[in-house]
Amino acid sequence: MNTISAIELRSGVRIGAGEPCFVVAEIGNNHQGDFDIARRMVDEAAKAGVQAVKFQKRDMEALLTREGRATPYTGCNSFGPTYGEHRNALELSIEEMGRLKEYSESLGLVFFASAWDEPSLRQILGLDVELLKVCSADLVNVPLIRKYARAEVPIVLSTGMSSLDDIDVALGEIRSVHDDVVLLHCNSTYPCPNEQIGLPVMDSLRERYGLPVGYSGHERGIGPSVAAAALGACLVERHFTLDKTFKGTDHQVSLEPAELAQMVTMIREVEAALCVKGKIVFAEEQAASKKLRKCIVFSRDLPAGHRIAEADLTTRSPSVGVSPIHWDEVVGGVLKRPVKHEEPVQWDTLSLPDTQCTAEATSS
Repeated sequence: MNTISAIELRSGVRIGAGEPCFVVAEIGNNHQGDFDIARRMVDEAAKAGVQAVKFQKRDMEALLTREGRATPYTGCNSFGPTYGEHRNALELSIEEMGRLKEYSESLGLVFFASAWDEPSLRQILGLDVELLKVCSADLVNVPLIRKYARAEVPIVLSTGMSSLDDIDVALGEIRSVHDDVVLLHCNSTYPCPNEQIGLPVMDSLRERYGLPVGYSGHERGIGPSVAAAALGACLVERHFTLDKTFKGTDHQVSLEPAELAQMVTMIREVEAALCVKGKIVFAEEQAASKKLRKCIVFSRDLPAGHRIAEADLTTRSPSVGVSPIHWDEVVGGVLKRPVKHEEPVQWDTLSLPDTQCTAEATSS
């Protein structure tokens, strides 16, 4: 099995280890089938600082049975009297999606989509996308997975509702053609309780498959998504809406523009906080230490020739003398000259035994 650290898109964007977290605004069908809303969502996603926008495409006759399309669907979130009419009302035409792709790319965003059936996949591929998404619902759809793989376009594969055996099968199909895959850890419960998110599963997926691993979140907040980035998620995807009170089921677990922007900011802060791997005392800290740390000072006036005892010493700020870390080296030293109360101890004020002199030379 090949180990893949990152994939590279046609535009040169890389997703994987050592790269900035690739943040995706999952617009899905939250545009309500309205092109103007969809375009505004692209604008808001770009302002929030994401790297990509993701849509969904469905062909109802290829997706649903006749009975499924005719099933009554009359709840408060319905856009039509039957489920088929409801879903059709939420669709954009492929021409509209092409215009959204062009607009998204003009803003520097990667545009991609999940196609839920074969006709939709053909349409999306006709847009010359540089990335595809297999939704969790289709991870077990072997014939569709094969068509995704044969397109030889990099794939984001979401793993909600899936066992490791399911993932083995799907990846076996894709990797028989290419290895340009990013796995997304995902729990497809809407909304997902925090205790069921299971962020450590990302490590298990990396170890098992040797692929870049990200996170697709369905929680209400943003904490788990930021934590996923801290734990090495190369991609974080969240559902996005202009208003959580909009009619429809996905809006309630989606992030509004201000929340999305906050999440992106926090992910970038986390990435910056992970840059330093070893313990370093920075120059800014050294300046602060002179003000805030203490040095050893004399606790009273003392004559030359006096052998220093602990009672002769205390500590005070600022740190303009010998550090208290050398306390035991100073005790037992002999004064070369008289000293005053609260005068900072300096090494050249003391005569030290040979062992202490060695320690002094080493510390300096």
